[in-house]
This record gives sequence, structure tokens and C-alpha cells, in this order.
Amino acid sequence: MSGHSPFVIRKYSGGEPAFISVFLLFVSFSSGSATAQATADDLSQKLANPLAGLTSVPLQNNVDFGASVEGKGFAYTLNIQPVIPFELNDEWNLITRTIIPVGYRDYLPGADVSGLDDVNASFFFSPNDPGPGGLIWGAGPVALLPTATDDFLGSGIFGLGPTAVGLVQQGPWMVGALANYICSIAGPNDRPDVSVSLLQPFASHNFGGGRSVSFSVDANHDGNNEQRIIPVNFGVSQIFTLGSQARSFPIGGRYYADAPSGGPEWRGRTTLTFLFPT
Repeated sequence: MSGHSPFVIRKYSGGEPAFISVFLLFVSFSSGSATAQATADDLSQKLANPLAGLTSVPLQNNVDFGASVEGKGFAYTLNIQPVIPFELNDEWNLITRTIIPVGYRDYLPGADVSGLDDVNASFFFSPNDPGPGGLIWGAGPVALLPTATDDFLGSGIFGLGPTAVGLVQQGPWMVGALANYICSIAGPNDRPDVSVSLLQPFASHNFGGGRSVSFSVDANHDGNNEQRIIPVNFGVSQIFTLGSQARSFPIGGRYYADAPSGGPEWRGRTTLTFLFPT
């Protein structure tokens, strides 16, 4: 999941050979034994589950195209997204999911802008045992921290709200949904209030050997400005090991089915995820 966090939505002001090579590289990954395949499959299933007891550090590279009123704007965002689970007792776990964005925009008024964006931190309290029908769920608070180094990159507002996720895993399939809402708690009087919600249905399928495919829709709504962004995401992923370090390499894209005027049209995404199974 990518962008599994809400954000303040504003109006924007402003080769085939390479693809074949990446595809062949993805297909060529294979495990050297049945044990290695089982381990890769287990990691792939856990990585797809946002509530699994798996520590991971994804470095997600996002490149947006087609922004600004001329449709020529470019944006790059590196999302550093550590996921750290904690065992509270025999019945409950706490899973922390943090998104630390570092971005660049070339279509904002005045000049290009780069720097740190607002940090999003979610805390899910989740029972150890699945519920009826194998339901895996978690709920807790989500916080928006005003860490942006430029006014155009963040809201400047401290926000807080609830978040929840539920999913079911059956064989190679996983289907679920995540939702959250953030509203303003504190911040400068000259910055607009925050009132944003996210509904994110998602699904993934594990093909074996650590290979998987995923699909999600991020339905974002800005209640203050009555704006919405609805990107559709698709990706493929491979688990592999270099030395003793397990990693995941997803590659995918995003199509913006709905966005404010001047918003991006599509996105390319690659992620390198460092996995730390216990």
C-alpha cells in the first residue's frame, strides 16, 4: 500500500526497451530451493498485510507527470515508510506505520520547491487472533505532523483523527480496506484548516516464489475545499535476498481517475523495501 495516508488537497498552479528490461529482470527472479520459495511466499503474504508482525522500511519513489494548467508539470516524492510492530501482550499488538515524504515540485508559483513534507503517523491496535470469518482488523489514531520545510509542501497544521483497517486472507488472495479521517487540532491562524478523509480498498494475489500483484484505489476527499483525488494504483512485486538481507522490489503505476484542475494525470512508482522478519 502507497500512499496509505490522507493529505491536504489543493488546486495545482502551475522507452519501451527499458520497460522490457525491467520486466525480464522481474520475471528472472527465482528462489533456489523449496525452503527459499516458502520463505519468500511467507514474506510476500506478510508484506501485503498492513497488520502483520513484520518490520519493514520501504523507500518508495513516486514520479508524477502532467500537472499544472499547461499539463507539463513534474513532481518527485520519496516516501520513507517504516512499519514497526510491537507485541503488547498475548492478545494485542500495536503496529506503527509512518510516512515521511521528501519531495520536489517544478510547477508551483514563483520557483521550484523541494524539501520535507508533512509526516503522517498511524497507530493500529490489533488483536492477535482473527475475528469471525478470518477477519484481521486494527484501529487507532492517525496524526498529521507539520514538518514541511516549505508552505507549498505541507499544511502547517497539526491534525488528528481515527484510522481503521480490515482484511481477509484466503489462500493466495488478500482483500481489505483502510479508512481514516484527519481534522485540524492546532496551527497558525493564517493557514487553512485540515479536514481530509481517505477510503482505500485494496487487493493482492500471491503467485508463489515471492511474486505478487496488487491493486488499490485511494479515494481522498478534502472537506474544506470540496475537492477530491481518486487515484487507481496497480503494481507487481518480487521478494529477493542479497546476502542475509531480505528485500522487496515493487514496480507499478497510478492513474488519476479524478483530481482538481491542474493536478497530475499519472504516476510511475518503484519501491525498495528492506524486510526484517523475526
